[in-house]
Amino acid sequence: MHDSSTGAVSHNQQSTVPRPHDWPALDDAVHHGQRLFRQLLSAMAEPGTIAEVGLAPLPSGVALSRAAWGAMLALCDLDTRVWIAPELNRDGLAEAIGFHTGACIVTQADQADFALLTPQSCQKLPGFAEGSDSYPDRSTTLVVVLEALSSTDYQGIHHNIHHDINNAGRWRLSGPGILETKVLTLDACAEALMMRLSANRKSFPCGSDAILTCAGRLIAIPRSTRIAHISAIASTPTATQEST
Repeated sequence: MHDSSTGAVSHNQQSTVPRPHDWPALDDAVHHGQRLFRQLLSAMAEPGTIAEVGLAPLPSGVALSRAAWGAMLALCDLDTRVWIAPELNRDGLAEAIGFHTGACIVTQADQADFALLTPQSCQKLPGFAEGSDSYPDRSTTLVVVLEALSSTDYQGIHHNIHHDINNAGRWRLSGPGILETKVLTLDACAEALMMRLSANRKSFPCGSDAILTCAGRLIAIPRSTRIAHISAIASTPTATQEST
C-alpha cells in the first residue's frame, strides 16, 4: 500500500515537469533571435545598462528567469556547450535547451561555453574556462539567475551612500562602455560572484564575462569592467573621490 501510494505521487510529480515544447520558442526564429542577440551585444557594450527581454512567459514554477532563457535561445546552437548548476537543472531545462537550440549539456564546467548559475552555486564556483592570452574568447560566459537586479547612476545615490544600510548588495561599475559609473543592486548573496568577477582585472584579457538576469531583465558585465563593493567605498572617506 505504501509503495503504491509513493508511486502515485511520483507519477503525479513527473507529469507536472514541463515538456521541452512547453518552453517558449522565438516568435520568429530569424528576426526575434537577431533582436535578442543585438540586445545582448548592446548590454555587453554598455555594462550595467538594463535590457528588457521580450519573450513569452515560461512554464509556471520553473527556476530559470525569462531573460536567461532568452539569452540561451539567442546564443546557443549545435556547436554550443552548456553547464547547468544543480539547483537549476530541473523543470526539464536541459531537455528544453537541447530541443530548442541543439546545444550540448556538459557535466565538466571547464568544457562549457555558457554556464547557468544562481548566487548559491556561485558560493564555490567550479573551474570554468577563462581563455588564454592567445585565445581569450575561449572562456565560459556566466548566465546568472537573481532575485533582485536594478541599476542606477552612481551620482543618484552619492549623497546618502555613507548612511544607507542597504549597501551590502550594491556594486559600483566603471570602465569601458560606462559613462562615469553605474551602481547595481543585487541579491546580498551575490557577493561571491561579484568578487570573482572583480578578479577578472588581474588576469585580463583572460577571465569570465557575465550576464545577470532577473525576471525579464538583464545586464552584462564583461571582463574589462571594474567592480567595487559600495560598502567598502562608503567605509573609506576618500574612496568616493577616486577617479574612475
